[in-house]
Amino acid sequence: MQPLKIAIMAMGGEGGGVLADWIVDLGEANGHLAQTTSVPGVAQRTGATIYYVELYPQQQAEADRGHPVLALMPLPGDVDVVLASELMEGGRAIQRGLVTPDRTLLLASTHRVFSIAEKSALGDGRVDSDALLAHAAQAAKRFVRFDMAAVAEENGSVIGAVLFGALAGTGVLPFSRAQFEATISRGGVGVASSLKAFAAAYAQVQGGAVDHPAMADRAHGDTAARPLAAALDGTTDAPPASPGSPAPPGLATLPAGAALDPRIRALLGRIDTGFAGSARPILREGVRRLVDYQDPAYADLYLDRMARIAALAGAEGRLLDETARHLALWMSYEDTIRVAGLKTRGSRFERVKTEVRSGADQVLAIDEYLHPGVREIAETLPAAIGRRIERPGWLRSTVERFTRKGRVVTTSSLGGFLLLYLIAGMKRWRRATTRYAAENAAIEAWLARIAAAAATNPELAAEVAQCQRLVKGYSETHERGVRNYETVMAALSKAGPALAPATLRELREAALADEHGSKLSATLARHALA
Repeated sequence: MQPLKIAIMAMGGEGGGVLADWIVDLGEANGHLAQTTSVPGVAQRTGATIYYVELYPQQQAEADRGHPVLALMPLPGDVDVVLASELMEGGRAIQRGLVTPDRTLLLASTHRVFSIAEKSALGDGRVDSDALLAHAAQAAKRFVRFDMAAVAEENGSVIGAVLFGALAGTGVLPFSRAQFEATISRGGVGVASSLKAFAAAYAQVQGGAVDHPAMADRAHGDTAARPLAAALDGTTDAPPASPGSPAPPGLATLPAGAALDPRIRALLGRIDTGFAGSARPILREGVRRLVDYQDPAYADLYLDRMARIAALAGAEGRLLDETARHLALWMSYEDTIRVAGLKTRGSRFERVKTEVRSGADQVLAIDEYLHPGVREIAETLPAAIGRRIERPGWLRSTVERFTRKGRVVTTSSLGGFLLLYLIAGMKRWRRATTRYAAENAAIEAWLARIAAAAATNPELAAEVAQCQRLVKGYSETHERGVRNYETVMAALSKAGPALAPATLRELREAALADEHGSKLSATLARHALA
């Protein structure tokens, strides 16, 4: 006879440790020997903590006249139950071989918390959830899934309690529902909310709507055939939005009261009278974004630039839409002023309070870890001072000495809030900063390249517009993006208007494929553009 072998994949703060303890207590209180171990992940989202539990009947051990040897870690092909608090973690368990079609029940939440690799990708690094679901259905003997984060949120609990209820609902363990619930009650902490979440999950699984033992037979097209390793490495991108698609509902609305401002009304009227209908939703969203980022005059500059593009021959449809979208993104580049403004908004404080479920009788403290370097500080200052700080010398050395280490700023305190509030208030002088001068020059050069390409090949011009995707982020990420962008633009200049739009698209996608630029270098060499 073998022990019952249960692996739990959970991230920090989701109650994975409590869930493991509940399973151990459940077994020991009901005639089983139990053992649990855990191996923490590197960080909260580069690898979940693995909790492992083995249960063995006490009566069987006594009949065997000995003590069972219980393992410390799960082995590939030798796990009965895998509980995953998030869909990607279910995928990781499959990749490790812990889920097998001959024996394993996989119980996983379908919601996503994007991994570090997904969020730090230069392009769209999101893993296709449909691919993960298809692989899970093929890999497991029985696959039970639903959005456990939503159930936990609705019942004021954590995913650990939902997983416990779902586990009880599957009937895979030799314990009754009452025994499961008694285990939660013995814990003595958060009993009411945990029992409520437990009951909701139990009901979902018992209903059978989320239990898919034969899901592998469903048609998933090419998605099901993609290698799981590729999906987990972030090479399976989510489907991009179609070029020129309208902004999602609600995005084109300006802030409350903004339409009463005559300057805003003038901007909206200018869009309606001066641009084609297909581009209007994107232009409205661009105006909304730039009014929020700077002021109406800055949004007016955006429309001035777009009017120049609209006047080009063949500048309709995809070219106009792509330029409108990417110009708005570039003009609202992330700088220290923008970051400080976002961190001191009242809506952010309310959102954080909601997320952590802060009570009326509780004090909420928000700590921000900030590590601005010499470049970030110089870019925020007037151009003359900024350039002076960036040059080698005693002034740069002094600034470097004070910025060598990051610091924690408590924005919920008066001092921390005022510090960032004052930095955010510097946006009125943004047009005089070093960063603005550099970004403004780069934008104008980009628009000139679009105009030059549009004169002979509007499709090539649309691809030039999309190259703005390479310029994103801040600090080292921004530097790499700018470097790749300049490399691609140098290739465009070398080839001239004869460059095929598909080739420029290939170069752009190669630049987004890896942060080291190796794929871009290989693509440039293949097209003799290095």
